[in-house]
Amino acid sequence: MYEINETHDPNLRSWVESANDPNTDFPIQNLPFCLFRPDPEDEYDFRPPQMGVAIGDQIFDLLSAHLNGLFGRRFDDIFVGLDEFSPDFIASMFGPEPLSDLRTEAMNVLNVNAPRSIIANAKKYLVPMGGVELELPFLIGDYTDFYCSIYHATNVGSMFRPDNPLMPNYKYVPIGYHGRASSIVISGTDIKRPHGQNRSDAEKPPVFIPARNLDYEMELGFFVGRENELGTPINIRDAEDHIFGVCLVNDWSARDIQAWEYQPLGPFLAKNFATTISPYVVTMEALAPFRTPAFERDAADPQPLDHLNDEQNQKFGGLDINLEVYIQTERMRQQNIEPHLLSRSNTKDLYWTIGQMLTHHASNGCNLQTGDLMATGTVSGKEKNERGCLLEMTWRGTEPIDLPSGEQRRFLEDGDEIIMKGYCEREGFRRIGFGECRGRVLPAD
Repeated sequence: MYEINETHDPNLRSWVESANDPNTDFPIQNLPFCLFRPDPEDEYDFRPPQMGVAIGDQIFDLLSAHLNGLFGRRFDDIFVGLDEFSPDFIASMFGPEPLSDLRTEAMNVLNVNAPRSIIANAKKYLVPMGGVELELPFLIGDYTDFYCSIYHATNVGSMFRPDNPLMPNYKYVPIGYHGRASSIVISGTDIKRPHGQNRSDAEKPPVFIPARNLDYEMELGFFVGRENELGTPINIRDAEDHIFGVCLVNDWSARDIQAWEYQPLGPFLAKNFATTISPYVVTMEALAPFRTPAFERDAADPQPLDHLNDEQNQKFGGLDINLEVYIQTERMRQQNIEPHLLSRSNTKDLYWTIGQMLTHHASNGCNLQTGDLMATGTVSGKEKNERGCLLEMTWRGTEPIDLPSGEQRRFLEDGDEIIMKGYCEREGFRRIGFGECRGRVLPAD
């Protein structure tokens, strides 16, 4: 687990002036990784996407900077002959220490106090964010979604089982299901309303129609960096050494399809039609100032079983990340109404830590691979304005939300765009953010 170090100094400044804006998501203390194509309009550019770090309103091209000697000789032996500089490569080959070294090297180059010759050279490898096409930051082979917000689980359980909202296993097991990796898309991708079986009338057979109760889920995602061998569990003490970093996740959900199909094996077609993620991966090192204790359980709750229990994880395994969800309808766009804030929540309210999720996933010997994506499940808090999906906020559609355009929403309508944001703030440190995770709903075919 990373400790606070010189890279978190709030007084660090960059010669990239936009990085010094106190409201930017990407100050020099952050430097999240991303994959991008520098000239999306060039249809004849067949080069693989390149790896960069976000800095202010720019992306710093790491591969080009390395190939042109900006990092000195430090990485020559590691990257000799390399023509593709990707997070998959860094994570699978060299683990968290070289990742930290690379982040530090980039920070030294981007620092306002770097030598003038370095700054003049480095400016050639800055690309405005508006001039690139961002891609999925990893080749995602597998995707697992958890159900780790006890407030979300209790709310949903109360709708369907008022007398027994939480199942007996919830406080012992980080509940999860295997999602669909092939339908994970990058922020900004339009989402087509899915078809599915609907049996809203219990007196009639199901019908195959476009989903009526389309929903979003505000989640935190994290990427596996270092693999484990098949049959070899991951100790909870080592869990975060296997995590490359985190991003925002919108796990789109068709609630009417889900209600009909989920018994007895859980989510399937109601979930696998699309999952949107933000393009920037914030490293665990950048998050070091924003660690918190694991969720404080009620005195009557069981403590985690031994394979999920570790003193360090209990003291610092939580994350203090503020999450926000906004909506902008088609009418709001036509009337030039800004996106409307629907909810604010915080990952401190997750019952299980991301280290516990990863450890439990591998506890039976499951081999996790570089680029695998895991998500926390909907992040909700105690209050109504902290609920991370419309199913909770409208209580299954019975309490519609009023919008500034005069519209109401029980669930998402065609043309609605959901915008998710995340950021960390703590006195004595620079605010860092995650960028946006957005998607607009298109009509079904």
